[in-house]
Amino acid sequence: MGKYYIGLDGGSTYLKAALIGNNQVIDTMVRNTGIDNDGTARKLVHELCENNGISASDIGYIMATGYSRKVLEIADDDISEITAHAYGVRLTAPKDYRPGMIIDIGGQDSKIIYLDSKYAVKNFSMNDKCAAGTGKFMEVIAQILETTIDNVGPLSLEATNPCDINSTCVVFAQSEVISLVARKYDRRDILAGMHISMARRIVKMMKKSEKDGDILMTGGGSLNIGLHKAFEEELMRDVFVADYPQFNGAIGAALIASERG
Repeated sequence: MGKYYIGLDGGSTYLKAALIGNNQVIDTMVRNTGIDNDGTARKLVHELCENNGISASDIGYIMATGYSRKVLEIADDDISEITAHAYGVRLTAPKDYRPGMIIDIGGQDSKIIYLDSKYAVKNFSMNDKCAAGTGKFMEVIAQILETTIDNVGPLSLEATNPCDINSTCVVFAQSEVISLVARKYDRRDILAGMHISMARRIVKMMKKSEKDGDILMTGGGSLNIGLHKAFEEELMRDVFVADYPQFNGAIGAALIASERG
């Protein structure tokens, strides 16, 4: 059996893969999920091996997690994404940092995972019923404001008077933003308001008894500097961003694969 392990995180939009060896992240990759989840997963595994000069026989175990984990037949087993994210921070948290809470902003949902001192899951809260507070919400608003998702964070930092966006539903928030544009509000102020609204919505999900320990952001949403700042201001404390934030679930799955393997 080989000394390399792969984690596959099948999201609703993207499929992420992580290759680890000797408890270190060697490579990560992401692809659009497409209509053939398993086919995309097989291509990713092949590319990871090819790019790192290893053969399929060097892979000791493949673990799947995420939305489409049950259909990734190339995987040896699957694990819940809550467990995978909790494991992932062992490799992605900054050195000497002990997260007690993970804020994960994904494409279609947002999660808060509470950890004990040994990184085991104590509890979690999840918003998967509505797109507000997710990456999809940011994409929709970016489109209305004629900018790209990469520019949303930096532009919002230039705001001088953030707008109030009160709607908690993505459809109503969309209408609210269109109305603000029509009334000639600066898009930087609208974007800053959007981040504040998202942070408030997710902070409301937090269980009051579980606010101990350091806070770590994961998921594609954590790459948004404006949203990161909004969380720090809302919580009035430091919030750290994980290494490889978008791949935290895949890395966690790969770590669990290494234990199984």
